[in-house]
Amino acid sequence: MPAGITASAAAAAYRFVMTELRRCRWCRRALPERKGPGRTREFCSPRCRQWDWVSRQRARELALSEGELVIAKSALDELHDQLYVLACAVDDAERDLDPPDGAPTPDDVRQALDWLLEAARPLRDRELAAPVVPPSIPS
Repeated sequence: MPAGITASAAAAAYRFVMTELRRCRWCRRALPERKGPGRTREFCSPRCRQWDWVSRQRARELALSEGELVIAKSALDELHDQLYVLACAVDDAERDLDPPDGAPTPDDVRQALDWLLEAARPLRDRELAAPVVPPSIPS
């Protein structure tokens, strides 16, 4: 974190970015700013529009509220694993950048940054996969 920026300020800035940018209703990618007349865009692609519609139909069938979500246990486990690796990388970096014998060396800083980036990339690159529709069973 840059000098002079507190963790709460960084968290507030992140919340601002996540809430103030227009995002696709399905995949949450940032949408480009719309210039000119017309309806504001809600989806980044026809695929996202379709999966959003499918998910709303399925949620209605399952009587889920807007704030509820169904996720495969394996996907949730994978996400928890990636978050655990990132948490460990943050702990390691904090420890490496605050050595008991003085200031960290440029090598220490580079290694800590490389480890943080390696741990964060899987989360950054994570994309919501389209739901797998089971094949229909012939009657």
